[in-house]
Amino acid sequence: MRKLKLQVQMTLDGYIAGPNGEMDWLTFDWDEALKQYTEELTASVDCIVLGRKLAQGFIPHWANVAATTDNPEIAAGKKFTDTPKVVFTKTLDQSEWDNTVLAKGDLVEEINQLKQQPGQDIIAYGGATFVSALIQHNLIDEYHLYINPVAIGQGMPIFQALAHKQHLALLKSNVFDCGIVVLKYVLERDE
Repeated sequence: MRKLKLQVQMTLDGYIAGPNGEMDWLTFDWDEALKQYTEELTASVDCIVLGRKLAQGFIPHWANVAATTDNPEIAAGKKFTDTPKVVFTKTLDQSEWDNTVLAKGDLVEEINQLKQQPGQDIIAYGGATFVSALIQHNLIDEYHLYINPVAIGQGMPIFQALAHKQHLALLKSNVFDCGIVVLKYVLERDE
């Protein structure tokens, strides 16, 4: 069965965006080792799942990067553009983007169907509401939390919807020269 991985940028105090969605706290000057880690993480993925709000910025941004031949992030742009995407939405009736389908059904059923399909792993990117729902329903198998060296005091958390404790096992922690620490956890499931 395919795994659902979450890659998310977070502040040290646990937010993935400011109170109004601000992302001005992100560390953009990644060192080569962090770029390599991220490239290896996404290499094992052949499906991206997104919430509609994030998709409306994410998909056009990476398509533009992929189309700009002198952009230093062109390889990432092509990976994100060429990888099939599933956008979870209650408001859109048809996909606005190439290589993208909409999921309008029950989140748990839709994700479990994707996990049962043949292929490589699946990766989830935000936003906060979408990721919170994935966490709440125990759908994420592997967490890759990119902890940025900043605290913002308030913002959008992703663990607030939990009705009970989730036990996670730390598999790896990596400290990068740019100041980001990546924590890799797996969900401990009752067998």
